[in-house]
Amino acid sequence: MARKSLRDMSGIANTIARSGSTATERPPKTSAPALGALQGSLASIREIDPGLIDDWGPKDRLDEFTTVNAEDDGEGFEALKNSIREGGQQVPILVRRSKAAEGRFEAIYGRRRLKACRELGIKVRANVQDVDDATALLAKGLENAARRNLSFYEKARFAEAIQAAGHESATVRQVLNLSASGHSHLTKVTQNVPSRVGDLIGSAPKSGRPRWTDLAELFFERKLTEKVALNLLAKISASLTSDERLEALIKEATKRGTKVSSGPREITPMDGVVIKAGRGSLSLSVKKSGTSAEFANWLENNLEDIIKRSYAEFTDVNSVDDK
Repeated sequence: MARKSLRDMSGIANTIARSGSTATERPPKTSAPALGALQGSLASIREIDPGLIDDWGPKDRLDEFTTVNAEDDGEGFEALKNSIREGGQQVPILVRRSKAAEGRFEAIYGRRRLKACRELGIKVRANVQDVDDATALLAKGLENAARRNLSFYEKARFAEAIQAAGHESATVRQVLNLSASGHSHLTKVTQNVPSRVGDLIGSAPKSGRPRWTDLAELFFERKLTEKVALNLLAKISASLTSDERLEALIKEATKRGTKVSSGPREITPMDGVVIKAGRGSLSLSVKKSGTSAEFANWLENNLEDIIKRSYAEFTDVNSVDDK
């Protein structure tokens, strides 16, 4: 089954991939070879006009949403800007030459440092490297991991983003230092909690696996639907932190006893394709006529391989590992 491209990512997955450094200018500690290589030689570090640097990655409707330390982001940014004003920019950002415009660059990581230099009216120190999208995505994750621990949900969405870029489960586990069982816990959340719901909740930096698993269980057991969750979140005060929004959603859903009929479900993702899910079986039917005819023929020839690959992925992330 074809993996999603970088352009298919949305919500927090993109935001994590674009997030920058912490408030103070301290070089990150990392043993990751890939990140160390990208930090590069002094010869690749240049001073560049911030006006020539564009944000890298697909545009996101939550461009201003910062999942890393979202609740005190404003205060943290001012501390970062003061640090650069008083002591200079100690840690370069990472950029690559723009593929779209000659003489321009794309910021891979260091968005906050770039913004600080823009506001201070100074050039930004940047490490210029020629890297592809997949390497750029991994570099962002490694840099973030080196600077600040991601929340459980940030890890879940970033793990999803890495695989969406075409990487295998083993790569995800290496970048995020996960065991197979740890990766499985993250996958359970992203597979069951709709991304739009997660986007509205936020990173919830103080909430670990138990509460996110509780929310995932509500969706898995069909006690909560995406529509109901979005309606509940719309009524929750915008002044609450992301941790409080998560807690409020779980409590409100539990209190209301939100329940979907336990009868069979029938989903029609496209014309001529029907998926039926009941207590004892899951079935798929595709009409061999009309608009779905060509797809039906293709699926008939490829379904066995698709199921085998999907099952291999499933067993990979659900194997027993108590690390």
